[in-house]
Amino acid sequence: MNRVFLVRHGENPANLTMEFSCRRVNYSLTEKGRLQARQTAEWFSRIKVDEVWSSPLRRALETADQIVRFHPATVKILEEFREMDVGDLEGMVPTEDAWGEYRSVMAQWFNRNPEFRFPGGENRQALVERFSRGLDLITRSQTGKTLVVVGHGGIFTHGVAELCRVDNQRAFFSQENHNCSVSEVEVHREREGLRFVLKSWASIDHLTGEAAQLVESVPEGSRVSSL
Repeated sequence: MNRVFLVRHGENPANLTMEFSCRRVNYSLTEKGRLQARQTAEWFSRIKVDEVWSSPLRRALETADQIVRFHPATVKILEEFREMDVGDLEGMVPTEDAWGEYRSVMAQWFNRNPEFRFPGGENRQALVERFSRGLDLITRSQTGKTLVVVGHGGIFTHGVAELCRVDNQRAFFSQENHNCSVSEVEVHREREGLRFVLKSWASIDHLTGEAAQLVESVPEGSRVSSL
């Protein structure tokens, strides 16, 4: 068994503008985001961390760079942990119409059509498989290790919901996964394959002061639980 902490990146400008960002839109952290990353790194300084992995996007890498300062490790980048690919929505002005298209895809996914694809992007099945592949790669030939993965709210939420077999997924998605939240998953490698156990989800207890002044990840009415 290996212990994997999932850390959502700190605040970046797309969190404020509500832009879609997974490939071409690639912001650095805001000043508050850097503060959130530092406080998260301080929390991890009390835990023996063996490896730190990151999405290739700047907001994740900059968060990971803070965490790794307290540990004898370097940040390793893995493409599999990139944010959910929303395809043609990325780069669009984040209007109500654009978010309406996002909501229509989410509605398909939660009406038993996980193969429905974002135009020019990926579907839920591919997203979850990509996340699972990433966890497989980082835990292969590992035993008893503590790993940190810095990534994104979309891939973490959909990936954990499916891989950890969350029963009430609408209730699960109603919980906000804020910037620099910390979740913990056990990854068990068994004869039948990988087994995932969710130990904690989206904790922000380590954030204080300005860092704890958090913004919503999606506009009102766009959360899966409200569809």
